Amino acid sequence: MDSRECLLFKNECRKVYQDMTHPLNDYFISSSHNTYLVSDQLLGPSDLWGYVSALVKGCRCLEIDCWDGAQNEPVVYHGYTLTSKLLFKTVIQAIHKYAFMTSDYPVVLSLENHCSTAQQEVMADNLQATFGESLLSDMLDDFPDTLPSPEALKFKILVKNKKIGTLKETHERKGSDKRGDNQDKETGVKKLPGVMLFKKKKTRKLKIALALSDLVIYTKAEKFKSFQHSRLYQQFNENNSIGETQARKLSKLRVHEFIFHTRKFITRIYPKATRADSSNFNPQEFWNIGCQMVALNFQTPGLPMDLQNGKFLDNGGSGYILKPHFLRESKSYFNPSNIKEGMPITLTIRLISGIQLPLTHSSSNKGDSLVIIEVFGVPNDQMKQQTRVIKKNGQGNMVIIPA
Repeated sequence: MDSRECLLFKNECRKVYQDMTHPLNDYFISSSHNTYLVSDQLLGPSDLWGYVSALVKGCRCLEIDCWDGAQNEPVVYHGYTLTSKLLFKTVIQAIHKYAFMTSDYPVVLSLENHCSTAQQEVMADNLQATFGESLLSDMLDDFPDTLPSPEALKFKILVKNKKIGTLKETHERKGSDKRGDNQDKETGVKKLPGVMLFKKKKTRKLKIALALSDLVIYTKAEKFKSFQHSRLYQQFNENNSIGETQARKLSKLRVHEFIFHTRKFITRIYPKATRADSSNFNPQEFWNIGCQMVALNFQTPGLPMDLQNGKFLDNGGSGYILKPHFLRESKSYFNPSNIKEGMPITLTIRLISGIQLPLTHSSSNKGDSLVIIEVFGVPNDQMKQQTRVIKKNGQGNMVIIPA
C-alpha cells in the first residue's frame, strides 16, 4: 500500500505534460522570498543552502538582495539587519550548479539591488563569467511584443532588475564596452551623504550600471503605480512586485482589474515586512487572481508551504504550471468570490489504514489519531472534513484511498 500505484498523486503528472509553449505570463511560477535566509528575517544566518534547497524543490524564481561589500565584492544579506553575509559570486556559483538539476525550465534571478555602479559592474561580470551562454542577454526575436515561452527559454537564466532604455537599444549595444556607463533611475529612497542608509517616501536617483541593465531582457522590474497606468504605459517585458497587504486590498476592491493585469504582466507577491519570523501567507488567494510569482519563505514549514509544495508537484515538478483558461483569456469575467457556473463535484474517500505516524510524548506512545481533509481553491470550494478520533491508536496504520 506504500507503493506509487497506491498514492493519490497521478503517475502521469510526475512528468511534464502541459503545453509549455505559451508566453511566460500564462504560468504560475514557483517563487521564493529572501531565498538566502534559512531562519528569521532579522538575526538568522544567510546560507547557500537556501538557494540549493529551493532549486532542488523546483523553485524557478530566486531572490538575491545585493549590497556593496568590502574589496569591491558585492554581498548578499538582508540589509540593516544582523543576518550574516554571503559573497554574491558564491551565491550565483551555487545557483549555477543546481539551477537545472530538477527542472529544465528557466530560472529568474530577482535582484533587490542596493549596490553602487562600480559593484553593479562586478555583479554583471560575475553573472556573465559564471553562467556564460546560459545567461539570457538578448532578445530571442527581433521585434517581440509578447514574452517567450518556458520551452523557448529552457536552460536559461533570466535577470530581474531595473533597466534603462529599450530592448532595441540593448540589442544595438551588444558587444560594446559598457564599463563606467550608467544612468539615473528614480526610486523611492534617499541616500544620505557618506553612508548607506535609506529613508522611505523620499526620492533620490539610483544610478544603474549599463552593464547590469543590459542583462535584463524579459524581466524588467517596474514599480506598480495603478492598474490604469499599467494598461496605458506598461510594456510586455515589465514585471511588478506588490506586497501582500496592498495585493490583498486590491484583490478585494478591484478584482477584475487585477485579473486583467495578471493576464498581461508577470506579477510577484511578497510577504509583508512585519513577518520577521519568516511566516507565510496563504498563497491560494493570489493564485486565484492569476498572480504568477507568489513568493514564500521556503524555510518555514506549515500550511502555506504545504500548498506550495503540493501545487508544484504537478507538471513534473518543473516549477511551471499552466494557468487555467479563465485566468488567461481576455474575454473571461472570472471572479473567484462570485462563482456562478460549474457543476458540483462529490469526492468520496475511504480510509483503510495509515503508516509512519509520529510517536507522541506519552509514556504509552499511543496517540489519538484522526484524518483531516481540506480543499483549497476559490472561496466556494473551501471545504474541510475530518474523521472521528480513534483513541490510543497512534501506532496503527492509515492510508487514504479514493472509494
